[in-house]
Amino acid sequence: MNENSRPNDWGVLLLAHGAPDKLEDIPEFLLQVRGGRPLPPSAVEEITRRYALIGGGSPLLAHTRRQAEALAPRLKLPVYVGMRNWHPFIAEAVERIACDAICRLLVICLAPHNSRTSIGLYRNALDEALTRIEAPPKVTFIEDWHTEPFLIQAFAEKLRSVLTDAREAAGRDVPVILTAHSVPERTIAAGDPYDQQVRETAARVAETAGCQLWSSAYQSQGMTGEPWLGPTVESVLEELAGAGHRHVIVAPVGFLCDHVEVLYDIDIALKDYARTKGLRLWRTESLNDSPLLIEALASLVLPRVRLRASTTAS
Repeated sequence: MNENSRPNDWGVLLLAHGAPDKLEDIPEFLLQVRGGRPLPPSAVEEITRRYALIGGGSPLLAHTRRQAEALAPRLKLPVYVGMRNWHPFIAEAVERIACDAICRLLVICLAPHNSRTSIGLYRNALDEALTRIEAPPKVTFIEDWHTEPFLIQAFAEKLRSVLTDAREAAGRDVPVILTAHSVPERTIAAGDPYDQQVRETAARVAETAGCQLWSSAYQSQGMTGEPWLGPTVESVLEELAGAGHRHVIVAPVGFLCDHVEVLYDIDIALKDYARTKGLRLWRTESLNDSPLLIEALASLVLPRVRLRASTTAS
């Protein structure tokens, strides 16, 4: 136990997907993602190629740690980081939380839209980790935060900046595609709220940024034979090119920081595809450690901490 800890201390745990730090980690990382089920060697080779093109490893952990470092002084609370599929694993973060004698823990997934393929799996991993420690903290788990006002402002701020440059280059209004990671169609058919929440975020960001021409689409479909949620970004790009557009903006509103789905899937694969259709593709900057993103995270924590504190005091 940390000698400076106090009973009933609050802590915050940020959860993210996790990503390999270097190319040689990729096979083990993919086994983690797939619960021990191996991918075909050709798929492993393709994923390794993609990471090589973005520098050999993912910046996801570095960005997540910077988010935690910026959030902690704003909250005046300790902020921990746990990854579902790579180090530091959620279980490793929970061990640190136990050592620090945290009694109340507020947990935020750095994926604002709720899906059982993401948030559900994070929660399962957390619940399992908590069973392994004595006297686990009382947990408040944020299920989703896709309409949090500061989050919408953060995405809109990045979009407005690109809109100005793209409109000037095009000499006309430029269509915007607001994207999120696709999920298997069966997930939505089973009642998952993910699609509805992504569309709601996209609509609010577009309105706040002053977009006239916009649509939402899904990217980064998995390498499986089953149907994945659409429309795909590629299909929307083809439609826009057919309508005579020569410029397009992609605004990933399902991701909070740079990682392979942004740096490869958009910056390399989608830009190359757009070029074959005669389109110049612009991308909004990722939020990373944007002050507005940090304020969004703080706004999820502070009211809940104050409410619990006042309830305890009464």
